[in-house]
Amino acid sequence: MKYIQVDNQQSLVFSETVMPEIAADECLLKVKAIGVNRADLLQRAGKYPPPMGESLILGLEVSGEIVQCGEYAGVNHLAKPWKVNDKVFALVAGGGYAQYVKVKAKQLFSLPEHFTFEQGAACAEVFLTAYQSLFSIANLADKGNVLIHAGASGVGSAAIQLAKAKDCYVVTTVSSEIKAQACLALGADVAINYQEMDFVAYSKANMPLGFDIIIDVIAGEYVAKNIKVAALDGHIVTLSMLGGRYCAQLDIAKLLAKRLTLSASTLRNRSEGYKAQLVADFINDFYAELATGQIKPVIDSVYPWQQVEQAHKKMANNENIGKLILVVS
Repeated sequence: MKYIQVDNQQSLVFSETVMPEIAADECLLKVKAIGVNRADLLQRAGKYPPPMGESLILGLEVSGEIVQCGEYAGVNHLAKPWKVNDKVFALVAGGGYAQYVKVKAKQLFSLPEHFTFEQGAACAEVFLTAYQSLFSIANLADKGNVLIHAGASGVGSAAIQLAKAKDCYVVTTVSSEIKAQACLALGADVAINYQEMDFVAYSKANMPLGFDIIIDVIAGEYVAKNIKVAALDGHIVTLSMLGGRYCAQLDIAKLLAKRLTLSASTLRNRSEGYKAQLVADFINDFYAELATGQIKPVIDSVYPWQQVEQAHKKMANNENIGKLILVVS
């Protein structure tokens, strides 16, 4: 099969490899579309290796058709056995940038009837990451106050929708007016362009009680700023470190005074059991809303997979609003 390889110069080139062999609890998918994630860029640069035993090929989410089912693949959310030709989307630990990929059956989603493969490829990683952060980790309650950094990103756009589905007040930070408008269109109550306004200053003036949950992909100096705007018993969830790995001024006294919880999480290296439960929980809580369009994937651009370099460049430059998708041909 064809796949996209990272060569010795960290360039992306097409190559050939053998087809994956599935275990009894897995399915083999013919990949139709691939979701691009920042983790792909990090792995390409040698900074985010796949978990031990997983495919070295890039790619964490795909959509496509089942071409083979293992003996113990089980059933979908409608209690129907997975079968060949089922249209699905999925979370994978690696191997997505290929014509075929193997997937744990419990990490499969049925593709909603009205969805394109491109839409399916834009769902798994972002919605599961956002869901994990808001609910599994931070236990978001209805009508809470939520701050989401990088609201126009894939995870940010998903988190806005999930929080609004629980009647929360959502404030987000973005880098441009175009991204601000995109977040407001998704339901965010306020979108702060950090090029023009400091979110700490805004929060002091408009949110004196602070935020119950803060979703942060920036880290760096944002860690200290997040502490300043968090509510009593608030929860800060850090998912990435686009702003750097160190925070020079961390006020432990404020952490103690506010009884804050700081969590850091990745999804890729979680256990198979954890991911299976996360998929099941998301399906139970939000699959119906996804299928009916009450929540939806946000797609910035779709590229043929031969243009993967353009997609990576756009993400590296933070130019996307929502997901970047590769179509396999």
